[in-house]
Amino acid sequence: KKYITTTIGRLRLLAFLEGISLLVLVFIAVPLKYYFDNPSISKSLGPIHGALFLLFIFNALRVGVEQQWKFKETTWKVLIACFIPFGTFYIDYKIFETYRQTKINRLKKGQQIISILQKVGLSAKFNDSNSITA
Repeated sequence: KKYITTTIGRLRLLAFLEGISLLVLVFIAVPLKYYFDNPSISKSLGPIHGALFLLFIFNALRVGVEQQWKFKETTWKVLIACFIPFGTFYIDYKIFETYRQTKINRLKKGQQIISILQKVGLSAKFNDSNSITA
C-alpha cells in the first residue's frame, strides 16, 4: 500500500520495475538477439522498458522537487542509477531507505515533543503533513 499512496513509494516501485526490465534486457534479451538471432524478446520488452524508464525519470524529477532534494547531492544519483544494471536497487537501498529512516526519526522526535507538551498541559497533535499543531 505504501508504494501506491506516496510519491516516494511510487518512485521506489518504478525503480524496481525499471531495474528488472533493464536486467532482463541486458542479460536475456540482448544475448538472445545477437548470439541466437532471436529478437522477439527485445522487440516486446524494449518499448515496455522505455516507458518504465521515462516514467522513472519524470517521477524522480518530480519527487526531487517535492522533497527539495539538492540536485548535486541526491537527484543526479537517482537519475544516473537507471542507466546502470542494478543501479536502481542500489539507490533504493542507499537513498530511499535512508530517506524513510530520516522521516521515521523525525516522527519519533515529533512524538517526543508532543508528549512533553502534554506533560506541561498543552494539547498538540500531528496534522496531515506530519507537522505539529498546538
